[in-house]
Formats: sequence, structure tokens, C-alpha cells
Amino acid sequence: MNTATTASLLPLLVYFGAVLLLVLTMLGLSYVLGQRRSNKATDMPFESGVVAVGNSQIQLSVEFYLIAIFFVIFDLETVFIFAWAIAFFELGWQGYFAILVFIVVLGVALVYEWRSGALEWGVKTRVGLPEEPR
Repeated sequence: MNTATTASLLPLLVYFGAVLLLVLTMLGLSYVLGQRRSNKATDMPFESGVVAVGNSQIQLSVEFYLIAIFFVIFDLETVFIFAWAIAFFELGWQGYFAILVFIVVLGVALVYEWRSGALEWGVKTRVGLPEEPR
């Protein structure tokens, strides 16, 4: 390797060494200063200072997952709309029509979910699906 390549890699190597030293120092100090006794109370999990009661393997309704997925889908578009709003003047009319198409697609998806009953809480009745014979 020539000296130019070595000189350009030197800051990276110094940074890597510093990070490695910091991690090893934190692990070493936690081992030396940490608590070494273990009993039933310290081995029990707790949430915000409250001891857990019951089993953690509970069954959640599918509605919780649907609402979470819909939240992620419809919350993520705010990132794109916010980025578009920041660059509004640079994007011009082409950017305006692009975000307009984006919002129309989101609106169509929301109307589809609403009409199909995906946003209804409780017993699901899907529109347009044939009923199962009994």
C-alpha cells in the first residue's frame, strides 16, 4: 500500500480502535463493579417496577395486528409527504403531480380497506365474499 492509502485509512483505524477500546472498557467495568449475587427476586422480570403476573403467552386478536399494520402503512406516507413539502419549490409542478398521484393511491387504499370491512372492530363481515355453507 502506498502512503496516500495508508493516510486515508488511518482515521478509520483510529476510530475503530477507539470504539473497540470503549466497548471493552464498559464491559470490563460492568464486570468489576457489577452485582454478583442472584436470588429469586433479582431473576424475576419486571416492567417499570411492577412484577409480572400471569403468563406472557397471551392470545391477541388479529385486529391488533391489522391496526398496527395499517398504522405503519398510513403513517409512513407522512415521511414522504413531509419530504415533499420540504422540497416543494425545487420539485415544481412535476413534484406536485407526483405527490397528488401518491395521495390518490393512498386514498383508494383507504377506501378499499374501509369498504371491505378491514377497519371494523369485532366480528368480521367481508363485503363481496360468499358465505360459507353450513
